[in-house]
Amino acid sequence: MSKTVREGDLLWTPSKSFSEGSELARYMQWLATEKRLSFPDYASLWKWSVSDLDAFWSSIAEFFSVPMTGRRGKVLAKRQMPGAEWFPGVSLNYVSQLDHYWNRTGDAVVGYSEVRKETKISWKQLRAQVGSVRTALEKAGVKKGDRVVAYLPNIPEAVVAFLATASLGAIWSSTSPDFGSQSVIDRFQQIEPKVLLTVDGYRYGGKDVDRLEQVRSIRQYLPSLSKIIFLPYLNEKAEFPGAIPWEEVVREKVETSPTLVPFNHPLWILFSSGTTGLPKPIVQGHGGILLEHLKALALHLDVKAGDWFSWWTTTGWMMWNFLVGGLLHGSTIVLYDGSPGYPEPGALFDLADRTRLNILGAGAAYYSSCMKAGLKPREQNDLRHLRAVGSTGSPLSPEAFQWLYQDVKQDLWVVSLSGGTDLCTAFLGGSPLLPVRAGELQCRSLGASVYAATEDGQEVVDQVGELVITAPMPSMPLYFWNDPEGARYRASYFDLFPGIWRHGDWIKITPQGSAVILGRSDATLKKKGVRMGTSEIYHVVDALPEVIDNLVVGVDLPDGEYYMPLLVTLKGGTPLTPKLEERIREKIRKELSSRHVPDEIIAVRAIPRTLNGKKLEVPLRKILMGVPIERALNPGSVTDPSAVLEIAETIRKHLPKPQSKSLP
Repeated sequence: MSKTVREGDLLWTPSKSFSEGSELARYMQWLATEKRLSFPDYASLWKWSVSDLDAFWSSIAEFFSVPMTGRRGKVLAKRQMPGAEWFPGVSLNYVSQLDHYWNRTGDAVVGYSEVRKETKISWKQLRAQVGSVRTALEKAGVKKGDRVVAYLPNIPEAVVAFLATASLGAIWSSTSPDFGSQSVIDRFQQIEPKVLLTVDGYRYGGKDVDRLEQVRSIRQYLPSLSKIIFLPYLNEKAEFPGAIPWEEVVREKVETSPTLVPFNHPLWILFSSGTTGLPKPIVQGHGGILLEHLKALALHLDVKAGDWFSWWTTTGWMMWNFLVGGLLHGSTIVLYDGSPGYPEPGALFDLADRTRLNILGAGAAYYSSCMKAGLKPREQNDLRHLRAVGSTGSPLSPEAFQWLYQDVKQDLWVVSLSGGTDLCTAFLGGSPLLPVRAGELQCRSLGASVYAATEDGQEVVDQVGELVITAPMPSMPLYFWNDPEGARYRASYFDLFPGIWRHGDWIKITPQGSAVILGRSDATLKKKGVRMGTSEIYHVVDALPEVIDNLVVGVDLPDGEYYMPLLVTLKGGTPLTPKLEERIREKIRKELSSRHVPDEIIAVRAIPRTLNGKKLEVPLRKILMGVPIERALNPGSVTDPSAVLEIAETIRKHLPKPQSKSLP
């Protein structure tokens, strides 16, 4: 492998046995045998999947033996966005898919955390606990359509509670305990939950964080609550007055059958990050999520029955819901609650070694941090069972791709995903039939009609454009909660191209059908009239050993000028010397262009991110434009609010004079 890797360089090609043994190959063989539909390659299969939506999604339901009852006529009764109507007259339940696996031996859920060493729940135990918690919810007055919310870490009890809620036909929503009380209230107050499940605190990076005061505040501002179910987690002796103890809830062993609900009955409510206002309450349905996660996990990540599958996440990120979907395929899902870099930076690779993981996922920032730390898991861990690594949250740089092959495992399927909370899936991702190239997502997902579009809506190839989806997908939001006319929903995705979903990312589709994500389109840089994606600069600057993290923003100034600073966090107190500044500028100039060179380079203590790990490009751009900090972002949605305040103060000092007076 060359020392310097560039975007598009070939890093891995699947072996014949790898491709032929995949779930995608099995599905294609089934199509040929059962439906007389043969496709010579992935590109032709994808084209069929987005042109004949009825046949494709019907085949997914049939291939995965989804238990459905009721009328089975046209799959897509209304092909419109928003307002698509899928599988009219059909009833099912997300949890019914587990009927295929309840009799399996072995573990269904395995949990590790900084608080506990190991918690295992077998398939038989999982079924019994789901029945017990469902019964307890019914005793608490929860009915179909009521909301059940959780302030829980990524632990097995959260999975049990979600499945119990879904089984009953109630609606689930969760946040993790690292959310402050106001962030939780901002979310849950909108949906008026009947029951709250909570813990007393959590541990992260070796630090104990008590949350009892936050729980008291949350209860005070949620008058709709009739019951609280309390799990002592950080302190096993902790209590919460008036709450039902978790051990009491699961004491009675009951097996129940899932309640059948319409295909579009709400399954859960996910919330947007809420960095600049009240988080959007995104409602997704049983049928749409079930079909999408069956397809996405099996055909694009190759999750199989018997696999051990893990993704580092919290219950406040859609990847937790995605991870739980591994159960739909009979895999063992491995949960980890805590810092992925504690007690050592390679903690997730230690977990992969300990549990013999087959598939490991994490945010791109984690792999970059491991690379920066000089980790070589291939020398420190036994990763013989690991066949795939997934990455999402932000674009994975070509250098991080190279590190995964060079220092983790040579024969490894690296799956870079891109999607979002809005659909709770990846609409760009992996194919076990295709090669892996540095910095690229292998393909557009089946059933996802994704294109790059110009400002006037024209499709472009090998050019940067707006990421659009031109046909409905079953997991698209049914609606936003408390948005009866759909105005907020339409404004979020359909304001630029009526009837076409605009996701808000810059994307380039290559002639081979792979893709490159170049950052958020609403954080687009446009210096000297040329549009640039932020990730282009990140890829270059990340390669410098002195730089731990970086963020670039740009804004038009009132005098017609354009200001584009680059914020950098440096390793181990390294000073930002004129020599280092020039190295950064020269590297950007040489590998990108002179237009990409920032106006200033500013050293900061930390780069602010959302709790889901996304850089705060848009809020910082608003601050640059003069929006008061309190209106530019919600501190409760940020990992380090003080870093935002520090950066705002730094920006005040550096911003050109014509704009400085409008800052808060």
